[in-house]
Amino acid sequence: MPTIKTDYQQVTLEEVSTQDTEDQTVYGEGYFIPVFIPTSDVPAWLSAYDPNNEYSPNAADSRTIARIVLDALKKKSEE
Repeated sequence: MPTIKTDYQQVTLEEVSTQDTEDQTVYGEGYFIPVFIPTSDVPAWLSAYDPNNEYSPNAADSRTIARIVLDALKKKSEE
């Protein structure tokens, strides 16, 4: 399985006006959680992902991604 980590030292709570990956404007207060994926693992992550398939990535990879992000969110929100 490819590697994914968060950069916890850079997790912040911010007030923002920004754009998401679908070019929608996002306003409000929220957490920024930087995700680190080694460049050597990018091909593996992308080959396992089909943006046109609602079941992609598979459940195990989705869970890995979600848990990494949610662990950082939980830790930061409890500070």
